[in-house]
Amino acid sequence: MRVYLDDKRTPVEKDWIVVRNYDEFVQKIEEIGLDKIELMSLDHDLGKTAIDEYFNNVSKNYILDYNNIEEKTGYDCAKWLVNKSIDSGIDLPLIYVHSANPIGSANIMGYINNYLMNRRLQQTCVRIIIPFTA
Repeated sequence: MRVYLDDKRTPVEKDWIVVRNYDEFVQKIEEIGLDKIELMSLDHDLGKTAIDEYFNNVSKNYILDYNNIEEKTGYDCAKWLVNKSIDSGIDLPLIYVHSANPIGSANIMGYINNYLMNRRLQQTCVRIIIPFTA
């Protein structure tokens, strides 16, 4: 199974399970089971205040201030996944990031790859492009 986290975009390939926010993400992972997922792709900005932060600060000033974001982001999902892996003893699936936000993407990749590195696993979380529809 493949899980795609994004509040707006839908992947062209139909075999993705699409979730739109943090709560849906957590619920779907709990429902499916972390061990049943082979691949995830995460967006960072999951709502209006995250998008506003991207356009007001990230794209203009290269600054990402999480204090300006009210909803949970893909970064929060990454942190939840690491905790789920630690608590359950189940390895993470392959995780990609497809976010347009370069700082948010780096935060997610850094968090996931740091966890993998500390477990002496290959650091496989990278930023990719997945064809999507609006």
